Amino acid sequence: MRVDAHHHVWELGRRPQTWLDEPESAAIRRDFSIADLAPCTRAAGIERTVLVQVLPDLAETREFLALAAAESLVAGVVGWAELTAPDIADTLAELRQGPGGEHLVGLRHLVQGEADPAWLARPDVRRGLRAVGDAGLCYDLLVLPHQLPCAIETVRALPDQPFVLDHLAKPPIARGEREPWAGRLRELAREPNVFCKLSGLVTEARRDTWSVADLRPYAETALDAFGSDRVMFGSDWPVCLLAASYEQVVDSADELTNRLPSHERAQVFGGTAVRAYGLPEPTSPGAEKEPI
Repeated sequence: MRVDAHHHVWELGRRPQTWLDEPESAAIRRDFSIADLAPCTRAAGIERTVLVQVLPDLAETREFLALAAAESLVAGVVGWAELTAPDIADTLAELRQGPGGEHLVGLRHLVQGEADPAWLARPDVRRGLRAVGDAGLCYDLLVLPHQLPCAIETVRALPDQPFVLDHLAKPPIARGEREPWAGRLRELAREPNVFCKLSGLVTEARRDTWSVADLRPYAETALDAFGSDRVMFGSDWPVCLLAASYEQVVDSADELTNRLPSHERAQVFGGTAVRAYGLPEPTSPGAEKEPI
């Protein structure tokens, strides 16, 4: 099963996206739906996807779960809930019992936007993370390189909680710098409860002139540190459209992994995501639902 483990959708009329107001985001300042994504995944041979939260909004998570229930392309949802809320366990149980709740595979918070570099170490956050683990869910780490030390401490403090690092922690590809990012990434990878997404790289490179050669040192650092059985492909569509088409993102990931044996490539393009998130097997072709 070939999986895109990281993409988004949004409908601006239903839920405004103020982060798109910046001039550099003009190219994606419109609605994006599963119906827009489906032709791209079909052409790339992607059979299943993981839909990831965009806003810190519980209503968005509920909508994404309902979408996954209606659309067979979406195998799992990484949603959002307030980790620091005293009733976080109850909220997760309510989400699991609601429409599409069986598709909830993880939670995420926009840690990259937190001013406190030690946000993940806060007692109320750690308590919330334990509730995520108790619910049998992964936690996606959306952090920047300077936040990796706290992320490392956090995964060590919660060895039974599975974590997934998004976008390789957004390395400074455009500047061509690797340290201290690479050393911190390798340290994080020593913790066996962490997976990593090969995603979001084209938008961290020079968006108008990037090449696979620019991305390769960062992708190979991650593959060497985590191993193919803990790395999964994600497109980061439609954010990736700021630098590349869906086809270009998939082709670049194919090229970045072309030195791996076929069984290891199969892990990156499906096996790892299935294991990390517990994704279901696809239904038979005759049972596929039409994209909505």
